[in-house]
Amino acid sequence: MKKRVLAIAMATLLCAGVFAGCGSSSNSSASSGSATSAASSGSTSAAASTSAEATTSTAATGDAEYAMVCGTSVPDAHPYCLGMVRIGELLVEKTDGAVTLDVFGNSQLGSERDLIEGLQLGTVQMTTVSTAPLAGFTDMFLVFDLPFLFPDTETARKVLDSEVGMEILHSIEDQGIKGVAWFENGFRNVTNNVRQINVPDDLKGIKIRTMENQMHMDAFSIMGADPTPMAMGDLFTALQQGTIDAEENPIPIIETNKFQEVQDYLSMTGHLFSPAPVFISTDYFNALPEEYQTAVLEASEEAVPYQRQQIDEQNVSGLEALQADGMEVAYPDQEPFKEVTAPLYDKYIQEGAGMVSPDIYQRVLDVMAE
Repeated sequence: MKKRVLAIAMATLLCAGVFAGCGSSSNSSASSGSATSAASSGSTSAAASTSAEATTSTAATGDAEYAMVCGTSVPDAHPYCLGMVRIGELLVEKTDGAVTLDVFGNSQLGSERDLIEGLQLGTVQMTTVSTAPLAGFTDMFLVFDLPFLFPDTETARKVLDSEVGMEILHSIEDQGIKGVAWFENGFRNVTNNVRQINVPDDLKGIKIRTMENQMHMDAFSIMGADPTPMAMGDLFTALQQGTIDAEENPIPIIETNKFQEVQDYLSMTGHLFSPAPVFISTDYFNALPEEYQTAVLEASEEAVPYQRQQIDEQNVSGLEALQADGMEVAYPDQEPFKEVTAPLYDKYIQEGAGMVSPDIYQRVLDVMAE
C-alpha cells in the first residue's frame, strides 16, 4: 500500500535526529535555556508519559499508511502536546494503525507562525496554536484578542463551541488550513522581575514580551509597558539574561516552561483568554480517504474534553508549583485594567482590514448572554 509520509524527511532534516518530541521513542524533550524540560509534577507528568508511550509504540512500527507530523511551541507536558498526543492515540484506534501522528513540542519544528505556514507548505500536517499569530492570515480570530472579553472559562468555552465559534474555526480552509477542533490555553497572566503588578501604573516602564499581535501590544502600551514581540523559543533566555523584564502567559505555559526560575512575581490579571485551534493541512486532509477524514475529525473532537481537563488540572497544580518554588502571587482587581484598555474596543471593533468585525463581536456577545 502506498505510503503517505509527507514531511518526515523535512522533519528529519530539521531535527537532525538529536531531539525527541511528545510522541517519539526517546521520551525526552528539547529544552529552552536550562529550564524548559517538559517534566511536570503529579498526575500531569504521568499522563504525559502514558500518552507519549502509547503513541510511540504504534507509530514506531512503521506500518502506517499515513504518518502525520505535528509541531507545537510548548513543552511536552503542556496540555497542547497532551491533547495532540491523545488525537494520535485515537487515530491509531480508529484506523487500526493506518494513520499515526507524531508530536514534536518545544518549537522543535519552528515557531507558531512557522507551523501555520508549514501547513500551507506541507512540511507539517497538524498543529495547535494560539490565535494571536493568525492575525497575519485572517481577521476572523481577532475577536479573541480583545482584552477582558470573557468573564470566565465556562463562558469562553460556550463561545468556542457555538455556531459563531465553529464558523471562526473553519474560516481559513481556503488558505490551506482546516480547523478541526478547539483546544485552549486558558487565561493569560503577567510575570516579571521588577515589582508586583496590582494596578495598570505598575506596568509603566516594564519591557514585556508579547506575541506578534498588534492588539496585544496596544493593550500593554496603553498601560505604559514596553511590549516586545518575541518567539516562544527565545523567551526563557531573554528573561534569564534580562533582555526583557516580563512576559504574559497562562499558568500551564508559565509552569511547564519553568519561568519561575527567572521571574519573581506573578500577577493574576487574566487579561486575555487564549483559545487554541487545532489545524490540519487542507490539502493533506482532502487527499485522505473519506474513512480516514472521518477518523481525523472524530479523534480531534473526542480529544477536546481531555485537553480541557488537562488545562483545568494544570491551572491548579501549576499555580501550586509556582508558589512552592517561591514565586510571589498577587490577585489584582481587574476593573482598573478594564477601564484603561476599554478604548481598544472603539479602536478595533469596526469594518476594515485588521479589525474585529462588528457582526462577529455582536454574535459573540449574544452567545455570552444566553
